[in-house]
Amino acid sequence: MREVLDDLLRWWEQGETVGVGTVVATFQSAPRPAGASMLVGPGGEAVGSVSGGCVEGAVYELGQDVVGSGEPVLQRYGVSDEDAFSVGLTCGGILDVYVEKVDQQTFPELGEVAADIAAGRPVALATVIEHPDPAWLGRRLVVRPEEVGGRLGSDRATDAVADDARGLLASGHNATLTYGPDGERRGEGMRVFVWAFAPAPRMLVFGAIDFAAAVASVGKFLGYRVTVCDARPVFATATRFPEADEVIVKWPHKFLAEELEAQRIDPRTVICVLTHDPKFDVPVLEKALRIPEVAYVGAMGSRRTHTDRLDRLREAGLSEAELGRLHSPIGLDLGARTPEETAVSIAAEIIAGRWGGSGDRLSTTDGRIHAHAARDLDPSLPVA
Repeated sequence: MREVLDDLLRWWEQGETVGVGTVVATFQSAPRPAGASMLVGPGGEAVGSVSGGCVEGAVYELGQDVVGSGEPVLQRYGVSDEDAFSVGLTCGGILDVYVEKVDQQTFPELGEVAADIAAGRPVALATVIEHPDPAWLGRRLVVRPEEVGGRLGSDRATDAVADDARGLLASGHNATLTYGPDGERRGEGMRVFVWAFAPAPRMLVFGAIDFAAAVASVGKFLGYRVTVCDARPVFATATRFPEADEVIVKWPHKFLAEELEAQRIDPRTVICVLTHDPKFDVPVLEKALRIPEVAYVGAMGSRRTHTDRLDRLREAGLSEAELGRLHSPIGLDLGARTPEETAVSIAAEIIAGRWGGSGDRLSTTDGRIHAHAARDLDPSLPVA
């Protein structure tokens, strides 16, 4: 929803009615992730995408129907011999798309949710997308770390979904959750989609060198909030790092310790140590590798530098398990030479680690292109 929120909010504030189709589950090689949304505007406008072009036409027509009827629809789009070309999802993927009517009556909380997102405040939106009782469909919870707005069909269901939504909010992941009709955790019948609008994940870049400027630029492009930190004020300047959200002049290990103490390091944080100078990188790596919840810790340097760095870290008391979390030399083997190419190789390694990719050429691999968590298809939903 984030990519279409400005248009949706504008129409909502004008009192208009909008059809909203959202990907709530994907299987196999689906082209867009859960949470991707498409709008059918009041003047027939199509905004956003749920499939990168594959099923946009079908979702557009369904969105128009839902605006007219007011009844939400959960629809599955996939490939069979009959529909592969008529629908267009020829990539072999399967999408579950929830289509609903949104206006000030059906979604009165949208303004407050949009304000939270714009301000970087964590907020999750949980919507019932399937239930044996049609009266439950479309009911929502707005879940914040310290409060819950709204109510599903029962206190039990509200409490269960709110607890799970907070967990997704902490990790920054969208997901479709399954419960029994009254929120029973081991049951089936109710499905709830949770958008987790968490603040942008953080990228901490230590070392104000030319490579750091390129890494900061790529990190910003990928959606990270980028911090560049170096103890040398002559190098750590905002002018040299225009893409960074902040530039900090401080010893790296002291800054990392302060961020950890302030609880600003979470499981989505990535740490790139680019100094390849032991007086800077060993102290900060000693702290970084002892933080179990960070997503990635990488360090730049030659293989000789890497071997020397490992010896120094062992002398500092790090275990082999902790050292095993270090990505060094940093990045994937792309043959990179320039700072920009090196930044792409670092970003590629971060992405591969996030989604479980191998880093191999797709042309030399078999199986699905997009990695997914293991899950079973729901046979109760039709395939469009």
